[in-house]
Amino acid sequence: MLLGTLLVLLLLGGAGQASAHAALRDSDPADGTVLKSAPRALTLTFTESVGLLDDSFRILDPDNRRVKTGEAQHPSGRSDTARVTLPAKLGTGTYVVAWRVVSADSHPVSGAFTFSVGKPSPTPAAVPTGPAEDPLTGSLHDIARYVAYLAAALLVGTAVFALACRPPDPGPLKKPLVAGWWALLASTVVLLLLRAPYETGTGPATALDPSALSRTLTGRPGLALLARLLLLLLTALFLVRLRRRERPSRPALVTGAALAVGLALTWAAAEHASAGIQVPLAMTASVLHLLAMAVWLGGLAALLTTLHRGTLPAPVITRYSRLAFASVTVLVVTGVYQSWRGLGSLVALTGTSYGRLLLAKLAAVTLLLAVAACSRRWTARAATAETESVVREKVPETVGAARGSASEGLPAPASQEAPEKPGSPGADPGTASDAHRRALRRSVLVEVAVSFVVLLITTVLSSTLPGRAEAEAQAAAPAAGLPATSVTTVPFDVGTPSGRGKVQVTLDSGRVGDSTVEAVVFGPDDGITTVPELRISFTLPSQKLGPIDAEVTDRGGYWAGDDLTLPIAGTWEMKVTVRTSDVDQVSVTRPVRITR
Repeated sequence: MLLGTLLVLLLLGGAGQASAHAALRDSDPADGTVLKSAPRALTLTFTESVGLLDDSFRILDPDNRRVKTGEAQHPSGRSDTARVTLPAKLGTGTYVVAWRVVSADSHPVSGAFTFSVGKPSPTPAAVPTGPAEDPLTGSLHDIARYVAYLAAALLVGTAVFALACRPPDPGPLKKPLVAGWWALLASTVVLLLLRAPYETGTGPATALDPSALSRTLTGRPGLALLARLLLLLLTALFLVRLRRRERPSRPALVTGAALAVGLALTWAAAEHASAGIQVPLAMTASVLHLLAMAVWLGGLAALLTTLHRGTLPAPVITRYSRLAFASVTVLVVTGVYQSWRGLGSLVALTGTSYGRLLLAKLAAVTLLLAVAACSRRWTARAATAETESVVREKVPETVGAARGSASEGLPAPASQEAPEKPGSPGADPGTASDAHRRALRRSVLVEVAVSFVVLLITTVLSSTLPGRAEAEAQAAAPAAGLPATSVTTVPFDVGTPSGRGKVQVTLDSGRVGDSTVEAVVFGPDDGITTVPELRISFTLPSQKLGPIDAEVTDRGGYWAGDDLTLPIAGTWEMKVTVRTSDVDQVSVTRPVRITR
């Protein structure tokens, strides 16, 4: 009953329209705006429904201190909107808003922007530019996801191979079956524990916080992982009962198929298929794609295991060959649909990370299909050789028996008693079959190796922003005023005792077009200081543009320029020249990223 409830929640949770990876559509206040009075609340609107965290909003005041806010919530039940109340009185100056939410497809997204009350601060707090996640947490999460894919393929593929291909001795398949079950169980537990740190961008140690686990179990990704654990326990009971029967009944086969579909659904309900256009069809395609992958690649591992342990009858190999062909057909159909759904346009195939990964996967799968074609040829040759071997063994026996009854008591002709030479057509009927089997074993081994690469790319692809969603995010960015203000700190040292310090340069927009520049000079004691002269210029070496002078002037405590225009996106070199006396000056260059 609990498992059924979980699966229903997963299906209903993935039925909404979304864009797979949320993008900020609008903010109130908008990025970069200057308000006459302080707002009472801050509202963000996204391109899809999002989940909120305990620390979804961090607001820093002009003194870089955190502002106390109310609890983040969805106003009026709108799952695509997040709102947080602000204190009754906010001081004059620039505020930085850093936000982090969880998309409907279970991936966390984050960003930052600024707004000002009264007038902008001369030294606004720097917008966070650090990594969106803890590197160790991200690496462990990716490894666990890869192991989960691999284990699912081994578990489902080995079971289907044993039931559908019916090898005469299924004993060697016990170890990969058990290994797949334990690996999937362990990786699922790790993913469940790392879910909270992955969402919040913190280190793995925070997984030990009881409140973090309880929060994980209330979200759809956590429910999906919990359902997977329950399904694994039922799968273990199913496999134990199946071992006691020589031939499984039809209800047992239906139960096994239902368990496999349920396991695949725990992936589909928590990843890209659960968000975007045509969600029910996408989830169905995702389940079929995952099961076909497991049957093909997991079956390969099972085939390689049985071939390594001994001779495998040709009918068993032929059954798997047909099963693999059907699986590849399903993979092609569902893969084409998922590619269209994830990309949205042919331009995204080469213009986005998702598209380039998809091309890499396509190349790996093409190589895998080429090797599989070789395996099918060796399978056919092995089956033909085995059939001919059986015929050659039966025909001489029949002929010999007939001759013996007709000429009983007569000595056998010398031609029948002479030993046959090695290599002659009748020398060893199994020699050709054995050679074909060795070639088949090598071909299957190459298939398994390439399949590891395919699974690795699939793991990375499932956590990459789809091309269609990336296009929506780029379209939403201008409306929200993203990217946020660009702040660069440039240290300098003219070589005198008091000639050290840093310059904080702020561009009110990190985008192509018009922008204003503000610069504040700090001395050795980190206090604001004055200098006789400050010059700032921008150069784009790749396009041989510049230098473009920002024409900053002393505004009394800070320097500013209102007429800077950077016409092309790219990594510009910002040159800051500081003169501290009539003879002491230094120039320092720092890269500045300008986007469209």
